Amino acid sequence: MQINQVMVSARPGDAVTTSALELRGLLRRIGRSEIFARYVHESLHHDVWELKDSDWLASESPEDDMIVFHASIGEPAVDAFLAGRPERLVVYYHNISPPELFYEYDPNLAGLLESGRRELVRLADRATMAVAVSEYNAAELTAMGYRNVRVSPLITDPQRLAGLEPPPAMQQWLGALEGPVIVFVGQLLPHKRPDFLLESFHVLTTYLQRPATLVLVGNHRLSRLSKALGDLTRELNLDRVIMTGAVTDPELAGWYGRADAFVTASEHEGFCVPPLEAMAHDVPVVARRFAALPETIGDAGVLLDPESGPVQMAEAIFRVLTDAALRAELIERGRRRVRAYDALAARTSLLRHLVEAAA
Repeated sequence: MQINQVMVSARPGDAVTTSALELRGLLRRIGRSEIFARYVHESLHHDVWELKDSDWLASESPEDDMIVFHASIGEPAVDAFLAGRPERLVVYYHNISPPELFYEYDPNLAGLLESGRRELVRLADRATMAVAVSEYNAAELTAMGYRNVRVSPLITDPQRLAGLEPPPAMQQWLGALEGPVIVFVGQLLPHKRPDFLLESFHVLTTYLQRPATLVLVGNHRLSRLSKALGDLTRELNLDRVIMTGAVTDPELAGWYGRADAFVTASEHEGFCVPPLEAMAHDVPVVARRFAALPETIGDAGVLLDPESGPVQMAEAIFRVLTDAALRAELIERGRRRVRAYDALAARTSLLRHLVEAAA
């Protein structure tokens, strides 16, 4: 028996790709296991097969084999491939962002997200099992018609950056930053609402008169959104906003180490690792009560109601920066929350589900 994985795109540093590589290590304890993707970054050609090389999937008894499909976006070629395969299918759902938020910035990407949801619905009757990394994702799958849905915690290690030191030049730069540093980590995408963070930061520094620096750490994938954020920054006269783009792990550790608060205004997450990484660095978290964020963060952060606006977020950040008792409580709760995410237990849970699906 072989259990292989299929995904749309394999890119270094991508969360779905990282998850697939982690899972492959587990599956190879059982038998043969490879990863296939429609698009493979050149740096991963030694690790991931292109879908056109699927002859490697040949088997004397394919009905005994299994494919784990990482669902995160639409792709007609992958949809057609899965429809024609004889192996049992397990859908591993990472979540698909709401397409309507993307049309203004990238209509093509929005179309792929929309088709991804349609393709996911079509796979419901085909799938032997679906695995979700959160109860939120599981509820979405159930609403799409999936019957055998299992929740298996995301395999993550919030402590993975421990001990990493930023480059010397960055250390010097971080030491020169005056006042509190507020950090967001994640790709700058519409559903992450970086515009909301800029507006909140404007309230904090202008009306609450709290000098600070806002740092947005993450890839700029959409040029139109990047321009809009730059325009908003200038319109609000924000001169202490840093947008880093992609960073290395040592650089990311440096930002967490310098942060006085972690913030996210995201409105759609199937899980969300950065708040846990912030907690692992004793950084208090402020977020909005959307999607799987309450499930991920638990009682270890300040969670604002969805109806709350930039003013309420600015007030919450101000309190986290100035209330010593609240900071101490959030830091201690964060430490407990991080300990609750055990990578070994998550690996065991996922492997148990897949073995059951393969039986």
